[in-house]
Amino acid sequence: MREQWPVDLPGASSPAMTWNSWGTPDKHRPLSEGTRALLNSALGIADTEAEVRSSTPPRLEGSVLSIQRRTALADIVGESHVVTDDAVRTLHLGGKSTFDLLARRSGEVQDAPDAVVFPADTDEVHELLRYCSAESIAVVPFGGGTSVVGGVDPVREWFDAVVSISTARLTGMTHLDEISRTATFGAGVTGPQAEEMLARHGLTLGHFPQSFMFATIGGFAATRSSGQASSGYGRFADMVCSLVVATPIGITHAGTAPASAAGPDLRHVFLGSEGTLGIITSVTVRVHPIPETTAYRAWWFPSFASGAEAFRELAAEAGRPTVMRLSDEVETGINEALAGQSDDTVPPGGCLSVATFEGTEHEVDARATAADAMIAMHSGISIDPGRARAWESGRFDSPYLRDALLDAGALAETLETATQWSHLAAVREAVTSALVRSLTEVGTPPIVMCHISHVYPTGASLYFTVVCAATEDARTQWLGAKRSATQAMTDSGATVTHHHAVGRDHRPWMVQEVGPVGTALLRAIKVAMDPAGVLNPGKLIP
Repeated sequence: MREQWPVDLPGASSPAMTWNSWGTPDKHRPLSEGTRALLNSALGIADTEAEVRSSTPPRLEGSVLSIQRRTALADIVGESHVVTDDAVRTLHLGGKSTFDLLARRSGEVQDAPDAVVFPADTDEVHELLRYCSAESIAVVPFGGGTSVVGGVDPVREWFDAVVSISTARLTGMTHLDEISRTATFGAGVTGPQAEEMLARHGLTLGHFPQSFMFATIGGFAATRSSGQASSGYGRFADMVCSLVVATPIGITHAGTAPASAAGPDLRHVFLGSEGTLGIITSVTVRVHPIPETTAYRAWWFPSFASGAEAFRELAAEAGRPTVMRLSDEVETGINEALAGQSDDTVPPGGCLSVATFEGTEHEVDARATAADAMIAMHSGISIDPGRARAWESGRFDSPYLRDALLDAGALAETLETATQWSHLAAVREAVTSALVRSLTEVGTPPIVMCHISHVYPTGASLYFTVVCAATEDARTQWLGAKRSATQAMTDSGATVTHHHAVGRDHRPWMVQEVGPVGTALLRAIKVAMDPAGVLNPGKLIP
């Protein structure tokens, strides 16, 4: 069976994001008066007329792909699926980090791939990689383009040409096993497309990262993505049953039976490999029946510490919530101020959290009631569950706010990490202090917010949001802050990234992350799978 999405432009099975901002234009909104007032009072950013983002196409470095090479690529995928047009190259300039967005606004000449190639299947991907390896052409795999760590930047390094290989034509749900509850998708299927195809059969994948609207199944696997419902459904790597990967040396299938003792699990060579070892072309995942009902909860805690302790105990329970999200005091205060909410039942200060429970009505009621009791043991108070519903309704829209803040002269970005419960407070303090110190030194003291959004029996993620006034050289300003914060993470024993991946941005810390033996192992696998080193140069591998 095959359920196929229509393909318009070469590979365009869903709307492309705008080249100079997140998402699509219909979702862009100016800042509210309340947000402008807060920027002025808290950060000293004058309430002036917002910068108007230019719609003029950027200036690109000219394509250096020779006619002979273009012809050879076209012989593999067809003439219309090798595109050197500037409009298409512009949509593949890179990802959507603050560094990316600032570069797009700079007016400088942009680095772009020399061509964008749209293969139709695994065999074509393999043939492309084999040719590019032989010709020493750098290759950047490109899915939804949602990377915020430089993961899809068209880096040439020592290669004289670079092409983006798009997975946009690798679409469709190619197999559904309703008995085993597994589904196989082309790597270019986006989150909404996968959910729509599964919903026709009463099923869901349950993977909802903030990039859900645009990111792809292949991208989820290549970056070991973690969705907002990870407490209930697990991380994406937990969902993957098998992978098909095209490499310069051949095609491999990783994963067969539900469990195996036949040596190391080769799925995990490619999960998180970020396109440096091969291009994932097909993913088989575990799926679930659409839940009968969803219960919503919102809780107030007197402090982040008391909320984190409650979450630690909930994380160890089999009946824990599907979604668990705890904001610290600063994030809670900012969100309350921006929402203009006034609730006499909620004490001033403290921290708010939201949660959902999915399943049958009886099961959900039992789990939610048990969680309420545990929350009360940690001085938590149940409040209006409408807050959880409100969070859910807008959970994919936050990246649009960053663009509006940049327009108003405010720098806004996020960082994330994970650590053990016993280290959580120390890591939060270290990262917050590093951000405040770095940005204050350049005259832009920040607001630093933090929340927990993914929990495990042994620890949790910490997700930081930073807002400050932008300097004239905002890229250097943020580079210094990010370096300080990332070093604070690694120095305190936390991971360099929980779900944003490594890309270019975190690569300098990979030796510290995995150690010298781990570094040697990664480099050896890279040499074996990609002898010419053409796959996504400058990313991940230290």
